[in-house]
Amino acid sequence: MPNVALYNQSGTQVGEMQLADSVFGIEPNEQVLFEAVLKQKAAMRQGTHKAKTRTEVRGGGRKPYAQKGTGRARQGSIRAPQWRGGGVVFGPTPRTYSYKLNKKVRRLALKSALSQKVNEKNIVVLESLAFNEPKTKNMVNLLKSLNIEDKTLVVTSDEDVNVLLSGRNIPGLLTITAASVNVYDLLNAEKVLLTQDAVRKIEEVLS
Repeated sequence: MPNVALYNQSGTQVGEMQLADSVFGIEPNEQVLFEAVLKQKAAMRQGTHKAKTRTEVRGGGRKPYAQKGTGRARQGSIRAPQWRGGGVVFGPTPRTYSYKLNKKVRRLALKSALSQKVNEKNIVVLESLAFNEPKTKNMVNLLKSLNIEDKTLVVTSDEDVNVLLSGRNIPGLLTITAASVNVYDLLNAEKVLLTQDAVRKIEEVLS
């Protein structure tokens, strides 16, 4: 089982924590990680693109000229696709780009991302995390005490308003709960800072 150092909010090591081998100690599956990130990025797309077809553009209600006798090609509307100002053929329409992955694939992707962070020694576990008031300075001091300067993902066991607001204005820092842990945020961060309770919750769900 992988072991990681356990710190308090002052940045002092107070012990070690054993992580579940089935969650934090597997061989990362790169293909599954790729699929999970691709799925999340696809779900982020707005899909609000729209182009008007010949039935939606303005005008074109009258036949532009007689069917026969002009020597020109027959035309039924000046809003046909070949006309300037006409509709678009097979243009983009609003749609959702999201799709689903199998439950086993999603779980394997999360385990792979967590295990990769452990292998890279980029996981930091805190004994507990709580602030008396929402102050950016509190979070800045915490990161300094732990010598963390990279892009950071903070994971708490439950939603804590003071912790959330304290980190909101810090560039490169994102705070989420254990229930919201996802592959993209894990891989996007250089360091992952978890509370002891958050680790237990993640292990409980993924074991």
